Amino acid sequence: MSFSAEIKNELAKLYPKPRHCALAELLALTQFSGSLVALNHNDYSLTFRLENSLTAIKCFTLLRKTFNMKVDVMVRTGHKNLKTYYIQAISPDLVAIKNASLNSSCCKRSFIRGAFLSSGSVSDPQKSYHFEIVCPSEVLGQQLVELLESFAIEAKTVWRKSAYVVYIKEGAGIVDVLNIMGAHLSLMELENIRILKDMRNNVNRQVNCETANINKTVSASVKQMEDIKLIESTLGLNKLPLGLQEIAMVRLNNPDIPLKELGALLDPPIGKSGVNHRLRKLAEIASDIKDKQGGTQ
Repeated sequence: MSFSAEIKNELAKLYPKPRHCALAELLALTQFSGSLVALNHNDYSLTFRLENSLTAIKCFTLLRKTFNMKVDVMVRTGHKNLKTYYIQAISPDLVAIKNASLNSSCCKRSFIRGAFLSSGSVSDPQKSYHFEIVCPSEVLGQQLVELLESFAIEAKTVWRKSAYVVYIKEGAGIVDVLNIMGAHLSLMELENIRILKDMRNNVNRQVNCETANINKTVSASVKQMEDIKLIESTLGLNKLPLGLQEIAMVRLNNPDIPLKELGALLDPPIGKSGVNHRLRKLAEIASDIKDKQGGTQ
């Protein structure tokens, strides 16, 4: 089961207790995956077309509990045995859905939940962080953005295949919206994945940094060895000042150790900066020898 399906199954089992919150969720479900049409004699016809069975059950149950009315359900099986659920109810009382208020925080949460159940999705967090809700109109998309902003969640919008898409790319923002909708089990799963990914990224960064430092140390050591051997084969190490002779011999005998450990082998020991200073002097001498040789050893 996909991560999106897990979230929808969790949210489909979450029923708002206050009537005004149920109306707000029904409003979102209607606007995103249904239609509310005025008939003669003040009647209203409400129809849902859904592909998720648990969401269909939720629509049916919300209508029954909120309005205590007859609700018809029809199931059609299409290509590859995919089922589509049609839910219909007719009553003048359904006008309450059209007039549902989204002023309170709890009703805003219910509306966002209904919108996601209708046409939302979340990518596999193991691969990337992406939350989106496909909106049937730009007006509805902007309304959804404003509702998310009321909870300090920054959402972006894009046109895709003649549809207006509201999306969130950051993992923290997706965690926040899952919390707002009430998908707490899915939220914990996402947080666990984020923690593990952050740990892996930190370890990879440390390994890459250490590898870069090792490569840098090895490259420097190879250059130092080449300089010392050039001096030895041309000028002779015994012609160098005593301090440079000592560091040259210690480096020749210990090609792999870092500068700090190299300095500790001298008598008396010197610090990293002192070792670095002496090795630079050797590099300058080697460079002068190369210049006198016309750039070749």
